[in-house]
Amino acid sequence: MTIPAAAGVRLFGEEFAARPDDAYDKLRAEGPVAWAEIAPGVRALVVVGRRAARDLLNQVETYSKDSRLWGDLARGQVPGDSPVLALMAFRPSLLYADRERHARLRHAMDDCLARINLHHLHDRTRGHAVRLIERFARDGHADLMSQYADVLPLLVFADLLGCPAPMVERMVAGCQGMIGAGPRAEQAAADLAAVLAEIIRLKSDRPDDDCTTWMLAHPARLTAEEILHQLVVLIGAGTIPTAAWIASTLRLLLTDDSYAGDLSGGAVTVRRAMEQVLWTRSPMANFSVHYARHDTVLHGVPIPAGVPILISHAATGTDPAAPHPGYGNRSHLAWSAGPHRCPADSHAAIIAQTGVETLLDRLWDLDLIDPFAPNRHGPFHQCPASLGIRFRPHPADAPSAPSPIAGGPRDHGTHPSRHHRNPPA
Repeated sequence: MTIPAAAGVRLFGEEFAARPDDAYDKLRAEGPVAWAEIAPGVRALVVVGRRAARDLLNQVETYSKDSRLWGDLARGQVPGDSPVLALMAFRPSLLYADRERHARLRHAMDDCLARINLHHLHDRTRGHAVRLIERFARDGHADLMSQYADVLPLLVFADLLGCPAPMVERMVAGCQGMIGAGPRAEQAAADLAAVLAEIIRLKSDRPDDDCTTWMLAHPARLTAEEILHQLVVLIGAGTIPTAAWIASTLRLLLTDDSYAGDLSGGAVTVRRAMEQVLWTRSPMANFSVHYARHDTVLHGVPIPAGVPILISHAATGTDPAAPHPGYGNRSHLAWSAGPHRCPADSHAAIIAQTGVETLLDRLWDLDLIDPFAPNRHGPFHQCPASLGIRFRPHPADAPSAPSPIAGGPRDHGTHPSRHHRNPPA
């Protein structure tokens, strides 16, 4: 099957970061699946049609997750320093596994996630959120990306993995560098793996009540290498997209007129905005990489064997060819679909909603400085590069941060919040 010599649409760089929807429109003009360049010298097929994406994600006999099938990579035609290799090169984790091996690794992951107490997850998230906010609450301004959204999910997952405090900063830097698909992505992935290897050794000697210990003790008897890469998936997939979800939800709440006058609406308003973001600004923009096991056709488009096929979770959410069921409907593909659907959507939702509500509850007169700030570069995630805000500083005698609110996993700070347009005197 003939492979085009070049792809006209780039899913990286400044232009894509500033106007991603323009790129998706160009891809749609080619059909439900189209060729794109996802990094310098790296071509892939991108599925922008929602029906085509759902079909691919469920056709496990035709499409594989094993990136050792990537033809250009096997032939040495992918630059060795390509930033996409940090997330696309094969690793022994459930992300790159099929069939029985995937089922075994997914079983271990699901069991460990099921042991996380969702009440405690909410409390833990709120505690970290309050402490982060108090660092800038008296300044009257902040960058909510670097000072809040980027950090909050990573602090929570560091706790869940049992990461000792001195190692948290290294874990945060490694994870952010890996998924950012920048020049140091591969080194960042190696740095993250080194931190996780240290945590695994620590928990092997001193077991505790955390995900690393549970993975070590799981009946699936994962090897140390498998556990390390399972944890890479857990923290990478659980933190950076959640940070983007928090940031995009806050930007929507502070800029969309349909929300701006209703920030005191509590959890219902926040949750509605969160769901809208999953449809229109999917945190994982283009991912869920698959490879056809043999030459095939998807919705009339020829699919050569061994070519990376990315699902555009962002483009499928705004696909004009598919009837839109409304933002309250969760048939979007932000969590992917099929056997590789995200196993931690409930956990991510608790972290994101608690993070958004806690910030709106504790800061008054919020004003977004640049509503049109571009996204970060790279094809994989859709996240504002910055989220500068101004707000009324906390008075000097502001009370200290309260202890986390007790309650169930759906009681995410739903007490009446202060009105952010007209704060109390």
